[in-house]
Amino acid sequence: MTLIPEILQAQAEIQAIRRDIHAHPELRFEEQRTSDLVAAKLAEWGIEVHRGLGKTGLVGVIRNGSSGRSIGLRADMDALPLQELNEFGHRSRHQGRMHACGHDGHTAMLLGAARHLATHRNFDGTVHLIFQPAEEGGGGAREMIRDGLFERFPCDAVFGMHNWPGMPAGSFGTTAGPLMASSNEFRIVVRGKGAHAAMPHNGNDPVFTGAQIVSALQGIITRNKRPIDAAVISVTQFHAGDATNIVPNEAWIGGTVRTFTLPVLDLIERRMEEVSRSIAAAFDCTVDFEFQRNYPPTVNSPAETAFAVGVASELVGGANVDANIEPTMGAEDFSFMLLERPGCYLFIGNGEGAHRESGHGMGPCMLHNPSYDFNDEILPVGSSFFVKLVEKWLAPAA
Repeated sequence: MTLIPEILQAQAEIQAIRRDIHAHPELRFEEQRTSDLVAAKLAEWGIEVHRGLGKTGLVGVIRNGSSGRSIGLRADMDALPLQELNEFGHRSRHQGRMHACGHDGHTAMLLGAARHLATHRNFDGTVHLIFQPAEEGGGGAREMIRDGLFERFPCDAVFGMHNWPGMPAGSFGTTAGPLMASSNEFRIVVRGKGAHAAMPHNGNDPVFTGAQIVSALQGIITRNKRPIDAAVISVTQFHAGDATNIVPNEAWIGGTVRTFTLPVLDLIERRMEEVSRSIAAAFDCTVDFEFQRNYPPTVNSPAETAFAVGVASELVGGANVDANIEPTMGAEDFSFMLLERPGCYLFIGNGEGAHRESGHGMGPCMLHNPSYDFNDEILPVGSSFFVKLVEKWLAPAA
């Protein structure tokens, strides 16, 4: 592993920033303190700062030389509405809010890279440091794009990364093509006719009808899509009735759909509505069908992925980089940026949890877990990767 010495020397400073952010988590589109902190640090290091994209998002700009080439590096800043169980010194100061996904670490890694890039400027072109709000369900990437992110700050390519518990600390993993799934929600309201539960023939039972719909939806996965096309329909909610002796007037079903491609998503949405309406009609009920597309699939472009894999391999050794990692059905709104620009999203290993200090919660150190904490030992790895990525992408012409 060949980390940048100056970044290693600054690790304590960047770690302190990370832990400060962890102690003061802010939910989506409320990241005012975090945004202020990031802006102040960038300005302290002589970096041009632009604020107000996606409400609380900001972009730092570092220029050097005469090249017109550019690169975008992205980190997310928001926390989760989760009560932290850890008791260490940098635990959340706010009830019901926690950095349980490592966005505090992502922000700190990009700040570490920004500090070094601003000081050394060993590149020819423009670096755009994208600090994004509201990844956790708010579509902050989409909102920054709507506010003119890529028009105001052109990027030939854009890169980002997410810590991944369970992967060896400081290793990397990615793949060309789909890396993460689309995220979508559905709600199916089944409307029938209420009756006494002892005389169900006098009504049209939405609970029974809904149960048939829940079962039939899995037939879309097993019989409508190609077996080689990965997809998930998970029904996670079924609500109906208030009493044991009453057939209610309506019931509703909710859940999520995940796919790696939009054509498969189109098929599933269409078939879900057709199946739901047809089954409801068979039992003299009706259906209100709602399908909300949240995040598209995160699809890495091949050339930029190969480039990022090469940089990571030079940094930590090829044996510590998995260039064909198994995609995950989790979702990520960096996908919106990859719809606009070529680029690559990577996972950086966060380890098995042995890094946590005394006082951590009893649960595993997994994402979205109340006992999670980011591994500070990988801060210089992520920062060095971003710096090397810039220096190679914007290498001066020979």
